[in-house]
Amino acid sequence: MRIATWNVNSITARLPRLLAWLESSGTDVVCLQETKCTLEQFPAEALREAGYESAVNATGRWNGVALLSRVGLADVVTGLPEGPEYEGVREPRAVAATCGPVRVWSVYVPNGREVAHDHYAYKLRWLEALRKAVAADAAGTLPFAVLGDYNIAPTDEDVWDPSLFEGATHVTPAERDALAALRAEGLSDVVPRPLKYDRPYTYWDYRQLGFPKNRGMRIDLVYGNAPFAEAVEDSYVDREERKGKGASDHAPVVVDLGL
Repeated sequence: MRIATWNVNSITARLPRLLAWLESSGTDVVCLQETKCTLEQFPAEALREAGYESAVNATGRWNGVALLSRVGLADVVTGLPEGPEYEGVREPRAVAATCGPVRVWSVYVPNGREVAHDHYAYKLRWLEALRKAVAADAAGTLPFAVLGDYNIAPTDEDVWDPSLFEGATHVTPAERDALAALRAEGLSDVVPRPLKYDRPYTYWDYRQLGFPKNRGMRIDLVYGNAPFAEAVEDSYVDREERKGKGASDHAPVVVDLGL
């Protein structure tokens, strides 16, 4: 079984690449983030023709997550239970489902913007709500994983130049402590370093030749419980999908399971 997570940075803009990638990669379950569309605009029919059912949490031009599966979708949860609001709005940042032999969450963790910003405090509250929401599944016997754009680099090795991020979000002790608290529920990072290259970044800014110069960050993560981790046979970042015209600023992260 092949499962992946990919921040597509607009499913409308990325649909041709997504459909081509689904066909070439043979992926069974895909967690998408930043769909940036309404529920009505989501291309469910095109994906259905490609063989994938969709579970979607999307409300407009910002945020949005989805799950695509060609092995079934059951017990769908749309939104983070008891998740916090930001400026009176509960943003579409989480969706969960059981897909064949695994249960997964697709999550798009708030960015945080700046440490002194209200959005940073919201990010920490959101991560705590995520921890509580996944605790039961993480402790269960069914293979389970939380995949997505966490907007946190777990260690300094996951940032191309840590000195440039001093005092900024994505690398603060509080954010990394929130990741540690999530892992403490029985989850582990199943995409270890190094992979097939020294620094398996998953995101590169469009500006200043970020990708050609490999000035990236590893912020798209796959955290699985013990049954999920034990089934992992391979994992990789599909850097090829970050290349060329019309690419997202994130690359897909792929995990192969012996299920």
